[in-house]
Amino acid sequence: GARCFARYVTEKKLTSSRDISVKTNTGLITLRCLDNGLVLVDMGIPILAPERIPFIADEQAVCYRITVDGQTLDVSAVSMGNPHVVLTVEDVESAPLEILGPLLESHVRFPQRVNVGFMQIVSSEQIKLRVYERGVGETQACGSGACAAVVAGRLQGRLNDTVNVDLMGGRLVITWPGQSTPVTMTGPAEFVYEGSIEL
Repeated sequence: GARCFARYVTEKKLTSSRDISVKTNTGLITLRCLDNGLVLVDMGIPILAPERIPFIADEQAVCYRITVDGQTLDVSAVSMGNPHVVLTVEDVESAPLEILGPLLESHVRFPQRVNVGFMQIVSSEQIKLRVYERGVGETQACGSGACAAVVAGRLQGRLNDTVNVDLMGGRLVITWPGQSTPVTMTGPAEFVYEGSIEL
């Protein structure tokens, strides 16, 4: 959504600035339209403290154990302004998203429900990701979910600081140097159509 907004206000000449600050429900983000048609978004510093995600845990950790439908899963919990749980899988295509997605989304340890990311690590510079969005179901793309997955993989020591994230809707490039630094997301925003509505 943020990338589309940046592209729209730039194409409609609603701003002459390359850097656009936008206040959202989750805080202030900065958008930059690049010359190659891509948009870079400063997504802010990830939130890892369980009480701020919110996630019920005794203490902050890289991975947590959660019991779902009789099985114990190792997951990471991250907030990018909205809560995410990330589960590493062998193959994202065969991951049980339709079963585990709703069960994790409404898990008792996430009092405000949670977005669920199924991450397949292809290499230290590439992951595949499917996201089950809270209240929606599976989505084609999720920028905050891509950021949360890279943060989780970085904290586990499995990913480099810049990672290509392949989602059904396309590729995003996520960069996170580490603790106390913001995550940046770079990806396309394509103009599809224009319409009007009578009010």
